[in-house]
Amino acid sequence: MLKHSLNLKLSQKLSPQQIQLMKLIQLPTQAFEQRLQEEMVENPALEGGMEDKNDSLDDYNDTSTNEEYDDYDNEQIDTGDINIDEYLSNDETPDYKYQSNNYSDDDEDKSLPIAAQLSFHQDLINQLNTFILTESDREIAEFLVGSIEDSGYIRRTIQDMVDDMAFTQGIYTDEKTVERILNIVQQLEPSGVGARDLQECLLIQLKHKTPTDSVNLAIDIIEKQFDAFTKKHYDKLLQKFDCTKDQLKKAIDEIEKLNPKPGGSYDSSNRTVEHVVPDFTIRIVDGELELLLNGRNAPELHVSKDYQEMWQTYKDSNDKSSAQKDAVQFIKQKLDSAKWFIDAIKQRQETLFVTMNAIMIFQQEYFLEGEESKLKPMILKDIADMVGLDISTVSRVANSKYVDTPYGTKLVKEFFSEAMKNDQGEDVSTIEIKNILERVIAEEDKSKPLPDEDLALILKEKGYPIARRTIAKYREQLDIPVARLRKKI
Repeated sequence: MLKHSLNLKLSQKLSPQQIQLMKLIQLPTQAFEQRLQEEMVENPALEGGMEDKNDSLDDYNDTSTNEEYDDYDNEQIDTGDINIDEYLSNDETPDYKYQSNNYSDDDEDKSLPIAAQLSFHQDLINQLNTFILTESDREIAEFLVGSIEDSGYIRRTIQDMVDDMAFTQGIYTDEKTVERILNIVQQLEPSGVGARDLQECLLIQLKHKTPTDSVNLAIDIIEKQFDAFTKKHYDKLLQKFDCTKDQLKKAIDEIEKLNPKPGGSYDSSNRTVEHVVPDFTIRIVDGELELLLNGRNAPELHVSKDYQEMWQTYKDSNDKSSAQKDAVQFIKQKLDSAKWFIDAIKQRQETLFVTMNAIMIFQQEYFLEGEESKLKPMILKDIADMVGLDISTVSRVANSKYVDTPYGTKLVKEFFSEAMKNDQGEDVSTIEIKNILERVIAEEDKSKPLPDEDLALILKEKGYPIARRTIAKYREQLDIPVARLRKKI
């Protein structure tokens, strides 16, 4: 049975302009510059550089243009006197197209040359050239190299690869041959590449080392007692291999020097260095804090004079033909878009500045002294209430922006933390508690690492009554393993 009913619903929707503004606010400086360049390429009515004093956005008024535009369809015109093509084919190239970045003429170009990189797998293929291989063996070797993950491992069984080569490459071989070729691939650098699991990876690296008593003992441990080693059952290892604590310690030191992800060593050494560009700078001038917004967030933009003249020519013309409709629509759309984009950038600048200024005032003691113990508990709502913005807007500013302080470049979101009560009822930042926890663990006896219960008691004695489960949560956030895995001989 069908029923009809009326429902009143109150909903809030963001306009496309508001959504775009939120996206602009979220962008850090470098990403913002890229977005700015894209907009200037897409919208010819938007130009960079200083604007002539006689030019003004006031010449383009939304109200008057809409009225003129709405009326022209009702006019009967024979032909149009405006040659839009003359304007659109202007030979003068805007200054911004000659600039590599949207900096002022006085700024130094900070761009750096980027070296071409050789891929991990291509480097392994090149190393195969140093081996004397038959054509069929080389085909198998290249297939095995192609099966190596970026971490350096082959996660497939020999049988799977034999079948895959037969079905996809037309290479017919057997497991014994593939095993033999795999031993050759495992001789490539970085050492440990081509292993099928962690145990094999460590063994390959140890066997590439110069044989010593410590290395030989380390090989025996990995081959015969790998499970006991991973669980740090050192008493069992001492009994099994009938060695002294000093001998076991030296063998474990050899193992700890190995790389569990050999492919990662190649990747990190060939990765292009990424430079962090601070979005803000905080300075101490005569004992007072001074906040600066990176100038690259405040580009000089204006609406193209040519496009304004085109629109003005249309408004002043007595002859308006329907043939001009598409061209006029295009001009109006680009002018509207350019004006909105300029306004959005100004609003972005203001939002960034007032938000960071509120954070600076809230954490004034820290920025003046640089001691993390001076960081106050601060949540997004605290700053949102101070500046009158939505919590989501403050979050967008904090999550991806960096500030250059007298104590180093920091991610803005690092200044936010929850509050906890100490034994005197005072609010303290969880950052301070985590720092104390980290120091306690760093100073513990590694032969008898402290379990979470003992850590909770120590922090309680220091004036921070925290539950064991909270200690476990903070320890995981600090990427510190449980007591058993922190044990050292």
